[in-house]
Amino acid sequence: MDLNYEILQYYVYKKIIKRKQMKGIYADCTRLKMPIENYMIAKGYCTQVTALAALGEYFCLPYCEMDMLEVDKSLLQNVTFAFLRKHKFVPVSRDKKGVMLIAIARPLDFSAMSMISQVYIGPMDFVLVPSVQIDIFIDSIVAVQSTTNALEDLQRAKDKELVDSAMRPIPMGIIDKDDDVINNPAVRLVDSIIKEAIPFRASDIHIEPFEKAVKVRYRIDGDLQVRAEFPIESYPAICARLKILSGISIAERRLPQDGRISMTINGTDYDFRVSTLPTVYGEKFVVRVLDKSSFNFTRTELGFTQEENVVIDKILAHAYGIVLLTGPTGCGKSTTLYSFLKEINNPKVNVITVEDPVEYTMHGVNQIQVNTKANLTFANALRSILRQDPDIIMVGEIRDEDTAEIAVRAAITGHLVFSTLHTNDAPGAIIRLEDMHVSDYLVADALVGVIAQRLVKRLCPACKKRGKTSEAEMKILGLDEPASIFRPQGCQFCGNTGYKGRVAVHEIMYMSDKIKAAVTEGRPLEELRELAEEGGMVNLWDSCKKLVLKGVTDIAELMSLYDD
Repeated sequence: MDLNYEILQYYVYKKIIKRKQMKGIYADCTRLKMPIENYMIAKGYCTQVTALAALGEYFCLPYCEMDMLEVDKSLLQNVTFAFLRKHKFVPVSRDKKGVMLIAIARPLDFSAMSMISQVYIGPMDFVLVPSVQIDIFIDSIVAVQSTTNALEDLQRAKDKELVDSAMRPIPMGIIDKDDDVINNPAVRLVDSIIKEAIPFRASDIHIEPFEKAVKVRYRIDGDLQVRAEFPIESYPAICARLKILSGISIAERRLPQDGRISMTINGTDYDFRVSTLPTVYGEKFVVRVLDKSSFNFTRTELGFTQEENVVIDKILAHAYGIVLLTGPTGCGKSTTLYSFLKEINNPKVNVITVEDPVEYTMHGVNQIQVNTKANLTFANALRSILRQDPDIIMVGEIRDEDTAEIAVRAAITGHLVFSTLHTNDAPGAIIRLEDMHVSDYLVADALVGVIAQRLVKRLCPACKKRGKTSEAEMKILGLDEPASIFRPQGCQFCGNTGYKGRVAVHEIMYMSDKIKAAVTEGRPLEELRELAEEGGMVNLWDSCKKLVLKGVTDIAELMSLYDD
């Protein structure tokens, strides 16, 4: 029996690939001597999750997400994390009959199973989980232990310092720079705090000094969660380490500063954008986590529906004009913009961006970093870009009148311009441009489309609970009859929050001839919104309401859309 051929037939049965693709895939796998699932994942025919779930069915093995398993940490004491990572397995639990449940990443991996049997003796059951989730689980355990150990070492160093100071008084005003900057526990603590943010999917790290302690919080799925606390006396060494890593002046403590850290963590490149702010108890640090590969999304993965993609195709087909993304800070505007640029970038066009800061580097794109100290502002950079024969321009943000006017004029002189604005909805972008003293006729002529975006939390698929709508909920949703919706509960899979991840909702306004005419005539915002909805625009509320009725999110997230 040819196992690759049999698995391929099963993938056809599961409609993961088409039958006409089977012959070519089989030939390539035979030539490369490569497992079929590895080849299909590498070529983008399916994801690791899709491939493994199908393989689980084929081999009659259960499949689940790693986070859904409650791992008995005592079972990890007999093996090293390097051993677990190499053989891609995690011991989960042992039942009353002595049967060990093992999470594995590869079905029929006899080498791994042989190694497992040398460590754990007795009957075993296996469950399939994606290998990347095993890596993330191990990384999270390692990072938490590293942070804990560093905190303990930091406290021991503090205790030793107290004993030494009691034995030998130190004159006031004298600071040993070696203690302030080169402190091994502090170095390890900072590194582990940064690395621990990755498996927890944190978008930001907050390191905040208070009167007696320093608090570390991670922003996960939009909410801040406390991860660690350590004594305030250790903070100067922490500050120094962060500043050295990010290239910030150690001597300057009175003014806000910005820096950047680049790290490769488990084979993935990350940028960490560091910002400092002086407070009454010391400098507060906020570190934005930027995964350099995180903009490699399809539109479907970004949350665009089939209907919305039709409008996006229409917008991106324009050779010139300005396309705006609007929404609050942290709603994913940059990721969406980068994805659009990646989609339309090719060797035949000259793409130039001006950003503050450059969040991700893109192959084949000329990216400019704003530098206000050198007077390289958005407006000045745009003026220079227009002399560089650009086809497509991306402006990180339209912040002032000069930038707005130059961007609009670039759009009407044959360039396709992408940028962002902070407005509540898509039609509001027109009023915002007019407030920046861009003439009505220029806005109408230049603007191609506006995409308003928000991020809402996804309900945890493991614990969300179905129920009928109450009268109050029916009123909110505009329903005449009760409907089934889901509500958050909380479990180990979601950290007892009831939510797991976020999804984008959009409001896309295409500038039709009717809307252009209304803008030229100076019609009010409400009329522009009515015309856009008559032309097919689905507003943010209705877009999110569809997700509520589908069980993707809940009413609380729907209500939060207009909280800001």
